Amino acid sequence: MPTESEIQSRLGRLSDLRAAIATAIVGQQQVVEQLLTGLLAGGHCLLEGVPGLGKTLLVRTLGQALELQFRRVQFTPDLMPSDLLGTELLEEDHGTGHRHFRFQQGPVFTNLLLADELNRTPPKTQAALLEAMQEHTVSFAGVTHRLPAPFFVLATQNPIEQAGTYPLPEAQLDRFLLHIALDYPDEAEERAIIAQTTSSASAEVPRVMDGGEVLALQKLVRDVHVGDELLAWITRLVRATRPGEGAPQVVRDYVKWGAGPRAGQSLVLASKARALLHGRLAATREDVAALAAPVLRHRLLLSFAAEAERKRPDEVIAALLRDVPHPGA
Repeated sequence: MPTESEIQSRLGRLSDLRAAIATAIVGQQQVVEQLLTGLLAGGHCLLEGVPGLGKTLLVRTLGQALELQFRRVQFTPDLMPSDLLGTELLEEDHGTGHRHFRFQQGPVFTNLLLADELNRTPPKTQAALLEAMQEHTVSFAGVTHRLPAPFFVLATQNPIEQAGTYPLPEAQLDRFLLHIALDYPDEAEERAIIAQTTSSASAEVPRVMDGGEVLALQKLVRDVHVGDELLAWITRLVRATRPGEGAPQVVRDYVKWGAGPRAGQSLVLASKARALLHGRLAATREDVAALAAPVLRHRLLLSFAAEAERKRPDEVIAALLRDVPHPGA
């Protein structure tokens, strides 16, 4: 466990990172907090919102503020897995005439990968990210190549109702720690965005943190305390998402398939990371409640009845937060 002075120094760096992002991003404080939560927890994030809300700008700004290798891939219908992972090139030694294959790394070999509009590429290419996201490796021609550390996938997608998109498979969605939903800014924020992006001045985003500091913060997150009662509540929340005997009425009515154990692990880690962001070394019920929706919304498969009544996963999660007994209740 780091000393008190080391902890305070690292928390100060987090404040610097927030300030750096704010130089280019207007508003979206909750979204920025969730993005940084994913970073500290060592998980991948999926940002969803209609075009024009600044999803790509937000991820690019984070990449600029971190002294990490950053690459952006625009996902399109014709993108192939090799365009992402890499391929083998046949090379010839001009001295000996001997030919051999050399693996040419793709853009996934980076610290921070912006997978822009991930749901605009077919499932075959989407699935190419699965091993990289879960194992932090890429296997090609029987050889396993390790990705650099730290490694994050920050993906953006437009809502599924938009034309020309491919729904992400459930196995792919489950690899994302958080599903972050972006909404329209309020009037004051929108006016500030328009003014900032139509002037000749451009925001300079300072670099405030390197890979070693990110890894140290991720290690510190693991040391954040989660009490037994809070852990029990998280477990009950996740189990309550699964329809069946004893499930809450809202789940029996509207959920076809609930969240698995990975959701519980994600909710614990995310709650620890949020507590650290707020300068605490112990997670609270407030942390869990704030992150239940981004952790669970992409892990619930709603029923036809829910679709017919236009129910959203967030409504089910809000009902569970009210109905599942919590610590102190």
